[in-house]
Amino acid sequence: MSWLSDIFGGGGEIRQALREGGVIIDLRTPYEFDQGHIPHALNIPVDRIKANIGRIRALNKPIILCCASGAHCWDAAATLREAGITRVSNGGSWQSLLRLVQKA
Repeated sequence: MSWLSDIFGGGGEIRQALREGGVIIDLRTPYEFDQGHIPHALNIPVDRIKANIGRIRALNKPIILCCASGAHCWDAAATLREAGITRVSNGGSWQSLLRLVQKA
């Protein structure tokens, strides 16, 4: 995946993950999530990713991460990949991912 293409409108990997039933995980705090989020997204704050690896693995679907700006997605993706969850995409900010989801 080219992270530049996702930021600047490509989003091919994200679209493919969505076609395959990908699950969106919003890494923001519950308060931030409650202020607005992508429909059907799971809220697992970035500091709870390690504690939820079993739950995420059990989804057995591509994972698309989002947060406020996309910065936390890199760390969370690395944590998931280290745990053997390889189908992980950085969706960037939740608002830009929402626009992409609405177009899909």
